[in-house]
Amino acid sequence: MKNNRKGYRVERNIRLLFERYGWGVVRSGGSLGLYDLIAFKNRKALFIQVKSTKNRILYYYGYTGKRMYGFPFVLVVDFGRGKRIITSPKRKVRIEDGKDLLEFLKSSRNGFQ
Repeated sequence: MKNNRKGYRVERNIRLLFERYGWGVVRSGGSLGLYDLIAFKNRKALFIQVKSTKNRILYYYGYTGKRMYGFPFVLVVDFGRGKRIITSPKRKVRIEDGKDLLEFLKSSRNGFQ
């Protein structure tokens, strides 16, 4: 049960961060599907799978398509210590991969890119 609480807490923090930057966010109930969150802004949507690890590499075994239902599908990985990235899904995600999540959110402040 402890692991489920950690996952929920990380998802919640990511949701709140997106909302702080003007995104609407819906959580997938139970998170049993391919995505945890759907974020939308300016008539655009992102399907998001949230993961967390304390390691510098995350091995991801989920869906690796770039799109879902015609919308972008991304991974948001919380590596701890304030390091969060947004990236295209792939089997091996390094802490240096993707874009810093805060940079992404700040750049999307006035419009989704």
